[in-house]
Amino acid sequence: MRVLQVLNAQRPTLNAQRSIQIVRRWALEVGRWSFPSLARQMQSLSRYSSVAFVLATLGAQANSPNIWEEFSGEKALAHVQRLVDFGPRPGGSTAIEKSRDYIEDQLRRSGWQVTRQAFNDDTPRGKIQFVNLIAQFSAQGKAASPSFLLCSHYDTKMFDTFRFVGANDGGSSTGLLLEFARVIGQHPDLARKIELVFFDGEEAFEQFSQKDGLYGSRYFAIQSRSGRSARQFRGGLLFDMVGDRSLGITLPSDSPAEMARDIFGAAEALKLRSHFSYFDRELLDDHAPLNAIGIPTLDIIDFDYPPWHTAGDTIDKISAESLQIVGSVALYYLSEFALKPLNR
Repeated sequence: MRVLQVLNAQRPTLNAQRSIQIVRRWALEVGRWSFPSLARQMQSLSRYSSVAFVLATLGAQANSPNIWEEFSGEKALAHVQRLVDFGPRPGGSTAIEKSRDYIEDQLRRSGWQVTRQAFNDDTPRGKIQFVNLIAQFSAQGKAASPSFLLCSHYDTKMFDTFRFVGANDGGSSTGLLLEFARVIGQHPDLARKIELVFFDGEEAFEQFSQKDGLYGSRYFAIQSRSGRSARQFRGGLLFDMVGDRSLGITLPSDSPAEMARDIFGAAEALKLRSHFSYFDRELLDDHAPLNAIGIPTLDIIDFDYPPWHTAGDTIDKISAESLQIVGSVALYYLSEFALKPLNR
């Protein structure tokens, strides 16, 4: 119907006509100078160029995939593999510095500007330097104006008795965010509204308490509140352990109700609702400090994961399909629920 309406239109707008005429004249002049036969063909086809131009534009728009269809679970999994190859990545380690370099490089390749938020904190293992990575997007002369957070932690828990590489716990959500960076970065107007945050020090060195664990998100929240930047964020999604081959996302029972409803709605729209449910209790994760300062944040987590905090949390326990499911639902949620009013 839309194509028929265009064909029946009397003519393009004046500006469109002028643009077409300029391009046509240029092509004809070049053709006369170098390719006389091409010039004659251009003259014979020129009367059809207006309609062809409009049809080509419509065709390109019609063939553009939805943003949630652009996400690649395979690409996300490849990032996880790179992180796992660095080995255990607890806060303050050489391996986590290598992870930081890799994450920064991938973000910049996708057009994001990265800031290191470094700080020192006391831990049961002594004073350690942690570094949050904060990425924003500005392009085409427009400054970033983020209003929504996408977050993950990228450290792994320290164990003295076995080698813990955290393919799912720390790795899967980081790979997911890097693929988000690639996909969202191809949509500058949307990307400018997003801030990506990679938290360091999510894992406790001994046991979670007010002073052990969530180092990065606690510091980020304090800085956001003191700098009043918390007010600019209308919400956020935290991702943690999202790659389990037997995927079952379990939203904490204290999740912001409207956000949870919309995530379920996004999953339903993509016929993936069976992978999303509620957990039977609250969870202490990086979303807690954000909610505490007034940024409603949903924890997208699969807590039913038997290899959690064991040597068995390896790359073979996660899958590209699971990452695809979470990535697609999250992008649908962003596009059709969380940020849709801003895109009108």
